[in-house]
Parts: sequence; structure tokens; C-alpha cells
Amino acid sequence: MSRLQLTHIQIDNYGPWTVEPEPRREMDLQTLQSRLFADIAQFVGSRDGYAFFTRFDNMVAVTNGLDGADHELLQESIGNRYPISVSLGTAVDSVPIEALEGATERVQEAGSAQDHGRREVLAGEYRPPEADDVAIAHFDVNDATGKYTDRLNEFDSFIRIEQAYASLMRHMREAHGALSFFVGGDNVIAVVPGMSEAEYEAAIDHVSEEADVELKVGVGHGPTPHDAGIAAKHALEDCRYDGTRVEFADEAH
Repeated sequence: MSRLQLTHIQIDNYGPWTVEPEPRREMDLQTLQSRLFADIAQFVGSRDGYAFFTRFDNMVAVTNGLDGADHELLQESIGNRYPISVSLGTAVDSVPIEALEGATERVQEAGSAQDHGRREVLAGEYRPPEADDVAIAHFDVNDATGKYTDRLNEFDSFIRIEQAYASLMRHMREAHGALSFFVGGDNVIAVVPGMSEAEYEAAIDHVSEEADVELKVGVGHGPTPHDAGIAAKHALEDCRYDGTRVEFADEAH
């Protein structure tokens, strides 16, 4: 059984900061957000974790393999280089949404996201990685280039991909407690509990029926998000090669 360690990253007092003493230029804010995510993703990724931007002022990271000292160093690094600080809550559970709930509670218990007095919360539990701690599912749209990119304008292509993502995200969260994140192009990475092939097939059918978009998925396991994610990528390549909809890396390799 997987034991996911999830970290909720929240910018402290970000809403008021964006308008005090005067509203800040929107592109300056967009630049700060994108650079902050890039730095967090690089920091977490260099330690074999995964980071996802969600709403940018809030981010989610799968941090199996990162301990309290790593989280403290991330916090210190951001504080030294940005005009804002971040709070970090971490929790462990076999169900992704439950781990995220626990991580979020640790931050919320220290105060509101717009509380001037709440800064750099660092709270949670950490555990060393073990075999098959993390399960990653990598979803991909079938022939997105031929169906959308090369046929539709970019905004309409974006709408189709986002509709599929929204449908998948809701289904995976509600049916399995999984967390699914759009990662660009036509790709969605989901942090998942143990799921059967039939359950992945049902998720793909759901998106096909609701959003009229066809998906395939590769699933991998490993001690860290990087290990599980690479295995999932190989399984997804097996889908492409064999023309299948669901492949598990531990069965294929």
C-alpha cells in the first residue's frame, strides 16, 4: 500500500500584498508566481519529488524523500530571494486527498492565508521513502495534435483539453480520493491510491462520455515521485505502442 507524503505550500498574506500600498502590475505578479513555481519545482524535483502549481498562490507537492530539514531549507531559500514568504504543511496517508487534508489543516490551524501575523508556518510529519510508497498515473489525450492542435485555433484546443482535465479531476477525486494535475500540453498527472485496471478504464470512459475526449494512462509505482513518474511514462509509451488504454509499468517491465 502506498504511503504518500504531501506538502501544501501557501504564500503568506499574498492577497493583501498584491494591492498594498497600491495594486501591483498584473504581469509583475504573473512573473513572480511563475518564477516562484519554477524555483519550488526545481528544489523539490532535485530531491525526486513532484510539485504542482494549482492556483499559484497555493501549490501541492508530493514530497516522499524530503524531510523536515529539506522543507526548512526551501522556506529559507524562498524568504531570501522573494518579497513574500511561504508556509508549509505536510502529512502522510495512503489516500492522496486525506494526506492533503492533513497538510492543509496544519497550515490553517496557524492562521488565515491573509493573516498579517502568520508567517512561515512549518508543521507536519515526514517519513523516509520505501518501495512502492508512491503511485503515479500519467494520462494523455489520444492524438491531441491531429484532433485539436493542428485543426483548431489555440483557444478552442485549450477549451477541449481543459474540459477533459476538469472531468477527469472531479471523477478521480470523488471516486478514489486521487489528486490530478494538468502539467501542460495534453498531459495530466494523478497522484493515486491503489486502483485496478477496471477503475482506470471507468475513469477514461467517464471523460469520454462527459467531455468527448479520449484518454490513455500509464501507471507506475516507486519509492519517490520521480521513480513512480518515470515508470508511469514508460507504461504510457506502451499504450502508444500497443494501442491500449491502460498499462501498468510493473507488469510491462
